[in-house]
Amino acid sequence: MREKFISAARELGLEVDVRQLEGSTATVADAARAVGVEPGQIAKSLVFVADGEPVLCIASGAHRVDLGQLCDAIDCAAARQAAPDEVRAATGFSVGGVAPCGHELPVVLDSALLDHDRIWVSGGDANCMFEIDPRELAERIQARIVAVGGD
Repeated sequence: MREKFISAARELGLEVDVRQLEGSTATVADAARAVGVEPGQIAKSLVFVADGEPVLCIASGAHRVDLGQLCDAIDCAAARQAAPDEVRAATGFSVGGVAPCGHELPVVLDSALLDHDRIWVSGGDANCMFEIDPRELAERIQARIVAVGGD
């Protein structure tokens, strides 16, 4: 899946250095430790089902996604986090390894990620990540930038 992501990134003009990490990236804290950054610089790639349709939310690791804010931002009545089989069906990636491109989902990028010059994002599998300027990422993947953070 890593190769699928790298190919899709290149098609969008993104040159990414995807790193296979030795440490766990199962949680935001684990991922932050593995790459030596604060949790807010870890971008969680989460799939939600909004009014029956999947949408990718790239959220800051500093907080949880507030479903009310997400619904307001994308003008939907209801949203829920997708089940693992729904994530794979919608993106081709498994939970923990959803890349920001290489699928056809609309993407919402958490505005809190713009507080950082560089963020770390999944590179297509559970232990691969890459570093990027969040503004460049948002532009290249045509993400809608919104505030989605809750407690």
